[in-house]
Amino acid sequence: MDERTVTAHSAQILDPEEPGDRLVLDRLRTDPTVEVVDRLDAQLANLRGLHPPPDSTLLGEGTRWAYYPWRRAVVAVLGPRGFRALRLDRNRNNITIAEQARLSSLTIGVAGLSVGHVIAHTLAVQGLCGRLRLADFDHLELSNLNRVPATVFDLGLNKAQVAARRIAELDPYLAVDVLDTGITADTIDAFLDGLDIAVEECDSLDMKVALRLAARDRRIPVLMATSDRGRVDVERFDQHPERPIMHGLLDGLDVELVAGMSTRDKLPHMLRYDEAEHISARTAASLIEIDRSLSTWPQQASDVIVGASALAEAVRRIGLGEHLRSGRCRIDTGWALDQLREVDTAQHRPARDNDQGDDPAAPAVDDTIVAAAMRAPSGGNSQPWRIDAQPTELTISIATEHTSTMDVGFRGSAVAVGAALYNVRIAAAARGVLGPVTVSEDGAGSPLRATMHFGTGSDPALADLYEPMLVRETNRHRGTPQPLDDQTTKLLTVTAEREGARLHLLTGRDELSRAATIFGAADRIRYLTPHLHAEMVSELRWPGDPDPDTGIDVRSLELDASDLALMDIVRRADVMAYLAEWDAGSALGDGMRDEVLASSALAVLTVTGGRLRDYARGGSAVEAVWIVAQREGLAVRPLSPVFLHARNAADLNELSAAFRDELARLQDGFARLIATDSEESIVLVLRLTSAPPPSVSSRRSPSRVRSGRP
Repeated sequence: MDERTVTAHSAQILDPEEPGDRLVLDRLRTDPTVEVVDRLDAQLANLRGLHPPPDSTLLGEGTRWAYYPWRRAVVAVLGPRGFRALRLDRNRNNITIAEQARLSSLTIGVAGLSVGHVIAHTLAVQGLCGRLRLADFDHLELSNLNRVPATVFDLGLNKAQVAARRIAELDPYLAVDVLDTGITADTIDAFLDGLDIAVEECDSLDMKVALRLAARDRRIPVLMATSDRGRVDVERFDQHPERPIMHGLLDGLDVELVAGMSTRDKLPHMLRYDEAEHISARTAASLIEIDRSLSTWPQQASDVIVGASALAEAVRRIGLGEHLRSGRCRIDTGWALDQLREVDTAQHRPARDNDQGDDPAAPAVDDTIVAAAMRAPSGGNSQPWRIDAQPTELTISIATEHTSTMDVGFRGSAVAVGAALYNVRIAAAARGVLGPVTVSEDGAGSPLRATMHFGTGSDPALADLYEPMLVRETNRHRGTPQPLDDQTTKLLTVTAEREGARLHLLTGRDELSRAATIFGAADRIRYLTPHLHAEMVSELRWPGDPDPDTGIDVRSLELDASDLALMDIVRRADVMAYLAEWDAGSALGDGMRDEVLASSALAVLTVTGGRLRDYARGGSAVEAVWIVAQREGLAVRPLSPVFLHARNAADLNELSAAFRDELARLQDGFARLIATDSEESIVLVLRLTSAPPPSVSSRRSPSRVRSGRP
């Protein structure tokens, strides 16, 4: 025998009754470097012990020897019929003998032999096909051995070859073809032609698309299992050749362009296909860490095995003509184990009615001064106020039910009330009803009240801001940094001073870089602190949200398709919990860091004092600077690092006990950067840049208004 003629992944079957094979066998058995394994007697005894007893033709079938050149071993085995009958006997009657015979006519292709290794081996073990075709260009590495059931002897070998060898050692009679170049435009036809079922486990979106298109043309069903939460995909192109590939989840994507797309451009399509909101928390959290603390996404043997068992059942059903429709399901063992419960034979209690009353009708408000108050900005567009409009006065008070953790001591609410009061003054000046203002703290029912008493006064400078005030808005486009000219710098500084505040402008690249690092780290803490993350997510409003008049419309975030797709992951509390546990998630601050770096300037407004009335005064200054900056052509966005309104260690602890010390360092670093003195309080930070108009404007809720006017 010339061993060079023996393939590197299949056994050579030798029949002692054939003269040529007998000569080869004799030489092998006398070669001291070849191991001879002969346990034929036990196999024959087991064959005779089957129920019902095998017929005489099966018992009289000649035996064979299987030579495995990579092991330098030759093994005695039953003949092909006896071997199959004995090896698959324990399948009965989950799979009957007749069904097993039908299944043995199937030819199944498996593309991708990491996850695919276990699938191919499972199909072979269960006898679900008569021929396997395996395709993979990659070679086995040590890091694959956490999920690929190979050995250190296989390292460096082609993955398809490794799987084929393992299958040959299981069943030397099962035909296995190997395409060690993997699936390419040149090999896809050779891979698919003649298949009954294709199993796709490729990493590349290009190949996923190409294989399905070609399989659909041939009416070959495609199966896939992922190693996360037991996801299984079935596409029955044999029954529905008009069916869109990948369940139609790539609708809107020109599949002919996929091969030329960058990884980033492919990301939103892959996340949409993978349904990012259903990815397990650990896997989703790990995706954020790829190329940072992780080399690639995690996969585990247990998950791979679950997927293999599911696909084996799918193959059995297709092969036997049983019902199996196209679609997707999850066989989530983690979820199933969470459902463990004591057996309870008691009847379920009938469901109780859950009557809910209608929300009270919002008052009709069309007064220009009230409308101006409502136009004010607030953290997360929470609108933490009550506006009480009476014939002779208008009062804006903090509504404590609309507070949040970052609204430490209602300081953020006080800023919003101050901004609303400034708008009221503008509108009153424009209408000639400007009057005195009173601000009081610790009144009944509210920690802060600001009242405009209508008079007959006017202020031309304020009145000139009426139209700019009405169009003031938050612009979250990243934009392009443009240097602020001296005139604009002076104008913004004077505007802040008129309202009793001080403006600190950060414009240098080094200053902005330091601020970007601080703000990015603070944003990471906001994501990783459970209650802060929950509140942040609760602020978001998606198209069709039942409460569109508060919160932040996701379209106003100005995210590209990739970043918007990632929102389905980063808004998940379980994902953030794992990142916090791992002390990971540095990527969570990238968006904020990049925005600060793209700024023309950061405008930091401070006031002397730390009472709520001081923060309200600062809120008026914030609104004044914002209106003027936008009038001068700047795009403005408020930035609120987690530590913004904390004044002591207790405040920082309330914000995030786990990250208290880091918040203290960040707060101190920012205070030193803007050179505040001990009496100053930071009111808000405004990001200034040059950018196109925002995609959408935020809305306001009329339910915050009470009117006593006739």
